[in-house]
Amino acid sequence: MMEPSNEAELADAIRDASGPLRIRGGGTRPIGVAGAGEVLSTTALSGVTLYEPGALTIVVKAGTPLAEVQATLAAENQRLPFEPMDHRSVMGSAGEPTIGGVVAANVSGPRRIQAGACRDALIGVRFVDGSGTALKNGGRVMKNVTGYDLVKLMAGCYGTLGVLSEVSFKLLPGIAAKATLSIKDQGAAEAVATMSRALGSPFEVSGAAHLRGETLIRIEGLSDSVAYRSEQLAALLGDAATIERDPDVVAQTWEAIGNVAAFAGSDRDVWRMSVKPSDAPVLIDALPGAETMMDWGGGLVWASCAPGTDLRAVAPGIAGHRTLVRASEATKQTLGVFQPEPAPIEALNVALRAKFDPRGILNPGLMG
Repeated sequence: MMEPSNEAELADAIRDASGPLRIRGGGTRPIGVAGAGEVLSTTALSGVTLYEPGALTIVVKAGTPLAEVQATLAAENQRLPFEPMDHRSVMGSAGEPTIGGVVAANVSGPRRIQAGACRDALIGVRFVDGSGTALKNGGRVMKNVTGYDLVKLMAGCYGTLGVLSEVSFKLLPGIAAKATLSIKDQGAAEAVATMSRALGSPFEVSGAAHLRGETLIRIEGLSDSVAYRSEQLAALLGDAATIERDPDVVAQTWEAIGNVAAFAGSDRDVWRMSVKPSDAPVLIDALPGAETMMDWGGGLVWASCAPGTDLRAVAPGIAGHRTLVRASEATKQTLGVFQPEPAPIEALNVALRAKFDPRGILNPGLMG
């Protein structure tokens, strides 16, 4: 296993590689088809390069543990906007999540409906492409992009276009208070209607999920504001809504939702499906023997099903993306992990990989 400790060593390792490389951060997100090749670990590329609390920006090396980044920000009462998911519970994996892994997989949590995805908070990247060339795009402030936006391109490419060495983020202030509204005994269609009503209200909802018959709505902000908005939203949603105000309970509830903890410790396959919220109830009703959870107001559906079940074959008329997150290697090989792209998009992806990784050595075959 190669463990470069700086960007120059990373560039040398990639430039001198004679065969495929398997790019690894903390190893907590083994999504994709496992491929052959020598492991190239980024964990030695660690540390905060620059942190400016007054400017709400941070620059950090890609192998830095996510927990270290979050602790640094918490000390200044600040946070990453997108509430990154920890895959360890649902994947049954070990290791320590890294900030580069978060970016490479564009990992975002329940707060995405309010604050956007990881790529929306990402303002700069440094990375090494498949030829061993170090590249930089973006910077330490938000600005209009001229030329190709490599910052957005690197978020979600799973290391197939380049290996991240450094990332920069815009930040948000910490959260003073939070509350969860709960409505029990709702089916999928009723839950989507409730979540849509809450999200369409003026009460600034930061989370909207549904699991095991319970619809959950989160409100965050200053203490008096949260108290007022939660009461007003409860009145809007009806007498069945109850309010949980204990900050620890609220935090634990949404951490479990974001990490899909309900599907942990099982040998069933897990799928992640992005759809229009209005299509979510139709999709859920069509899933054979699956347990489901909705997040992002119904725009994200998680499903746990019998091993080997092809959920892409179910309700094929519903548009969206269906990703096989947890399954055996045999099932991944048979069904594929990522949603097949339309021919024009696939042609674009092939061209991008040929440009950024002309030798085809960065995680080959991982994304199909």
